[in-house]
Amino acid sequence: MAKKTDDIAPPKMNILAQYVRDLSFENILAQKGVDGELNPEIQVNVNIDAKKRTTDKQFDVIVKLRVDSKSKNTDNVLFVLELDYGGVFQIENVPDDQLHPYLLIECPRILFPFLRRIVSDITRDGGFPPLNLENIDFLKLYRQEIERRKQEDEKASSDLKH
Repeated sequence: MAKKTDDIAPPKMNILAQYVRDLSFENILAQKGVDGELNPEIQVNVNIDAKKRTTDKQFDVIVKLRVDSKSKNTDNVLFVLELDYGGVFQIENVPDDQLHPYLLIECPRILFPFLRRIVSDITRDGGFPPLNLENIDFLKLYRQEIERRKQEDEKASSDLKH
């Protein structure tokens, strides 16, 4: 007999820990000096990694962020920031087929405000105006990654046929 919908327990998430796994900030401007008006251009790259821990129902989720700032006028690098920010999550009552998107969308969404504060503090402490990152659409990133993998698989299978 099928379970009634009110018998299904709602998803449960506990954040057991949050941490900086790796952090690097290089102030190229201070090291080399740059002439003229800076007019910075910021490029932000985000990757997400999730893996199961040895403890049942626990997962590591790492948001890997790289920020490159260059002068629009001269293309000189002003600063480079790399941050791997992680969380340990205990997740229950999420069906297996929904766990992957849950880990790569919901968990980073929870970590993001803390990551944003670290980026703001590091850029300010590094001698620049605080960089306040725009919200990241983790659902959109997830869909783009799924599409990219699908295209890679199609290309690989078409290469094998030739």
